Amino acid sequence: MKTDEKAVVLDTVRKHEKQQAPEEALFHPHTITVLCVLLAWLFYAALRTNNENTEMSVRFGLLAAICCFVFIGMLQFRDGPFLRPSVPFWRGVLSLSVLYQIFLVFLLFLNKDDARQFLKYYDVNLGQLLPERSYAEDCSLTQENIMSQMDIFVVAHTVGWFAKALILRDVWCCWILSITFELLEYSLEHHLNNFSECWWDHWILDVLVCNWAGIYLGMKTCQYYEMKQYSWAGFRQIKTLRGKAKRAVQQFTPHDWTQFEWKATSSARNYFALVGVIFVFLQCELNCFYLKYLLWVPPEHILNTYRLILLFFFALPAAREVYQYISDSSAKRVGAHAWLIIFNIMTETLICLKFSENEFTAPAPVVVKVAWSIIFTLILAVFPVWKFIIHPHQKKD
Repeated sequence: MKTDEKAVVLDTVRKHEKQQAPEEALFHPHTITVLCVLLAWLFYAALRTNNENTEMSVRFGLLAAICCFVFIGMLQFRDGPFLRPSVPFWRGVLSLSVLYQIFLVFLLFLNKDDARQFLKYYDVNLGQLLPERSYAEDCSLTQENIMSQMDIFVVAHTVGWFAKALILRDVWCCWILSITFELLEYSLEHHLNNFSECWWDHWILDVLVCNWAGIYLGMKTCQYYEMKQYSWAGFRQIKTLRGKAKRAVQQFTPHDWTQFEWKATSSARNYFALVGVIFVFLQCELNCFYLKYLLWVPPEHILNTYRLILLFFFALPAAREVYQYISDSSAKRVGAHAWLIIFNIMTETLICLKFSENEFTAPAPVVVKVAWSIIFTLILAVFPVWKFIIHPHQKKD
């Protein structure tokens, strides 16, 4: 089935789902009910939380403002590409993406020291200079050295690549990201000691163990959902208690599954779009390390976990919207989730650039500059000219 035809079929299925949805209480907007509940909660909170502690009042006020904004978004924002576990859930995710962007813009207008101290309002233990750990002190390939690198971050590394596979749904894209990021770590060792790793840490522990395991499990999960037969029945149509319980669990699984066929070499638009997707992914990865270093956030701190979880949920519908924009010739604009996550990641990058002033004084090695100049020239000029101008793809009749 052609991509345009698949898009039409998927739109038809979703329209049918939304036509059937009103009979399910879960899918009712409940705008008036939610408005009354929110007003009652605010009235109660305003009367019962008369704290004399200014700091606690500010904390509760910010939390209440965030909750209100998310609830407003769940009711009023536009629908995303996913239907499960519910449309309001993904509207709430979009609301959090907006809030995260507002926070990043606020952080961007602080100076570096003020930004570090500002995070102390969340955790008083933050705002202190951190020791930077090096992973390349002893690179002899021994069991003792290997076991010394085995920590919770190995599991996190594997889970991260499992998540990336679910987002991209393409094994080649995942492997390009995996190898390219290792090359970036080599190239940026003069910035962060964290990037200094032994060769076996780069290519065996990272690529061949953690990355492979995460990508393999992620692609197997994608294949499972791709081959699964989907049959959705309303709660009221199911008579048995066991059937209702099973249907409730299924609510947290995908409504449908689209296999991503990026077809990067089919057209210049697809090629540069996929290059852009890979660039944004890599920039998101680099931001994680630079933000920790520049804002003095320990690697094991919960803020890093919150950021990664948020970006995972932001990226799931964003990747679907980008794929729809690339593959559907009738799509005129990229979706809101995709637009916002690009905004998020690029604003993070601006923060890193601003706060990097006077932090990294060592110049990049000449070999790094020359190598990346050649790589960028090949990717952005030589290959596109050869593929799409000198030897363009000829469609068969």
